[in-house]
Amino acid sequence: MPAGHAASLSRVSEAERTDVSVLTPVLNEEPYIRAAVRDMQAQRFDGAFELIFIDGRSEDRTREILEELAREDPRIRILDNPARSTPNGLNVGLRAARGEFVARMDAHTHYPERYLAAGVERLRAGGADWVSGPQLATGVDPWSRRVALALSTPLGTGGARFRRLMGEEIEVDTGFTGIWRRSTLEAYGGWHEDWPVDQDYELAARIRQDGGHIVCIPAMAAAYIPRNSLKTLARQYWRYGYYRVKTSMVHPPSMRPSHVLPPSLALATIAAVLPPRLLRRAGRAGLGLYAAALTATALRAAAEADRRDAATLPAVFATMHLSTGFGFLWGCARFGMPVEALTDVARRLLRR
Repeated sequence: MPAGHAASLSRVSEAERTDVSVLTPVLNEEPYIRAAVRDMQAQRFDGAFELIFIDGRSEDRTREILEELAREDPRIRILDNPARSTPNGLNVGLRAARGEFVARMDAHTHYPERYLAAGVERLRAGGADWVSGPQLATGVDPWSRRVALALSTPLGTGGARFRRLMGEEIEVDTGFTGIWRRSTLEAYGGWHEDWPVDQDYELAARIRQDGGHIVCIPAMAAAYIPRNSLKTLARQYWRYGYYRVKTSMVHPPSMRPSHVLPPSLALATIAAVLPPRLLRRAGRAGLGLYAAALTATALRAAAEADRRDAATLPAVFATMHLSTGFGFLWGCARFGMPVEALTDVARRLLRR
């Protein structure tokens, strides 16, 4: 082959090289999609990246806006997700990805400019299979602001260490979005499509079961926009509880002690209205302690946040916790009681 032609092919190959493929499943994201794309385009990354949006047949202008943006930026690719489910969309994107690394970035989240750079640098350093950053709830309207306030408290975050900012890298049991080597995701077969919710936690359980490491680094802290109504919040957390049972059945060690609290609250609520006096008293005592914790948390929040927002915290917490709890109980009826997971949690608590 002539030297000049070989050099030309080398330049073409270098020009077409993709270091990171960003996967973003979307469905009816018209209010947020332009800002999300703007954040992704602004990534300060010393390499080439592509932005793959997998549309679940949106019924608003999401697809139209993405097509408009794609005409202006050749890095944007738009794929179809006829199943309309998040894990299906992620797998569609994974199969089409050309990068050595794969990042998941959500349309409801604002990412720092060095999100991709920091994640790739950490993966290249070794010792990690999945790198992510803290998920910091940030409201943009009254109710998402109130949910964000709830998620800034221990009652809101539970045992999820990645939901608060930290000063140094920590190892976590799961991550919020994040970055992987493509080869890692392909080795695990991507995301399990039987988990329309909790698919990241389920993937994390498989990685950790094989001895893998998931780390959370401050440089990748991202601002997540929560649900903006109690109705949508209740639906979100109901599904969390429901699929938590399925994950715990398949991966018993993945259950945390904090996962047991919402179903315990749901059972206390049921017990509080049952005829047996002893059960009724125990249930009402449990609800009384819960109400006291909500009140104390709201009073502490009122000292630093808007008092009107703080006053809504009991309603926000009750929506989150009861929806998760009753979703968990319904999941037990559907998938069975996760006895092994609950036994494992009990052992861990007794060892403390």
